[in-house]
Amino acid sequence: MHLYIHIPFCRQACHYCDFHFSTNTKNKRAIVEAIAKEIVLRKDYLQTNALQTIYFGGGTPSLLDASELSLLLETINTHFQVDPGAEITLEANPDDLNKEKLAQLSAAGINRLSIGIQSFHEPHLKFLNRVHDSFEAGNCVKLAQDAGINNISIDLIYAIPAPDHGILEQDLQRAFELNVSHISAYCLTIEPQTAFGSWLKKKKIKPIDEEFAAQQFEILIAGLADKGYEQYEISNFARNGQYSRHNSSYWKQRSYLGVGPSAHSYNQVSRQYNVSSNAQYLATIQENNIPATIEILTSSDQTNEYLLTGLRTKWGCDLAKLSQMSNSKFELQNRAELSEMTQKGWLYVDNGTILLTQAGKLFADRIASELFLED
Repeated sequence: MHLYIHIPFCRQACHYCDFHFSTNTKNKRAIVEAIAKEIVLRKDYLQTNALQTIYFGGGTPSLLDASELSLLLETINTHFQVDPGAEITLEANPDDLNKEKLAQLSAAGINRLSIGIQSFHEPHLKFLNRVHDSFEAGNCVKLAQDAGINNISIDLIYAIPAPDHGILEQDLQRAFELNVSHISAYCLTIEPQTAFGSWLKKKKIKPIDEEFAAQQFEILIAGLADKGYEQYEISNFARNGQYSRHNSSYWKQRSYLGVGPSAHSYNQVSRQYNVSSNAQYLATIQENNIPATIEILTSSDQTNEYLLTGLRTKWGCDLAKLSQMSNSKFELQNRAELSEMTQKGWLYVDNGTILLTQAGKLFADRIASELFLED
């Protein structure tokens, strides 16, 4: 099974980010101790205590010091059986990754890094309000490789306003030179509860140009394919089959436990949503209670989630599984829609599996929502 740990702290707020975090790290140690306690309280949530992946996300997990990371990993190893070949990922910002830090991470057992580079272009980094600079963006990857961590993913953001596609092409070239095994590329989105959302409302910035974003997406796909990166999920590209095993578990509807403020859990029957407040989380855990809301999933909920995640991947959605999950409602309700989308060239059915075409990948969420079932 799979374990996610949410570390809800950042040095500063990126203008685009709407994940739960705090820039006040005064109670960081207390929150880490509470997360360790939640791991113990919820050790029986999964059907098995054998873990295939562990993922430290956030926020900025690279803000953890050696003792905090050690506490969490020791707690996990005490209460779970971690597979010898488990993928253990830590999200990191470039400005946190020096030789000493990387040596600590490697010694602790971190064997995969997901580094939030976003861009190698200095003005874009400032526009996004990233802490690191262009030099740190590239140098941290080389330092990680020197420390023996070779399973590295980097994040890039595209559709950042620019006069042409030259900056994106330069970003891709810099990424290729680093020889990383995995690249996650996300379209810039403007969420309401962010600095960008506020600026858009005040007309300080313009909405994302959808045509420009689509062109950049096509450039990304072509450029990454040319360098041997397989697009195994719409935003994720890997060489030599080095997929994110943890994230793939989400897309394949595997059970997982999420701990920490705002973390989600899934056990095939229900979802649990931890409170998105550090103070409330801390107070509830200290009372030996789980600060989570439970949502029991209907057959339609399960079907719709499978559509939303599965269609984004190279594995697609199995029609037999959709029929089973929906009590045979899926094809009955969507036969006309499937036919229409096939004629538009957005999807196709291969050996009983629904897959998106390259054109369809531009409309993945729209396609999934049009196929959603209603209770």
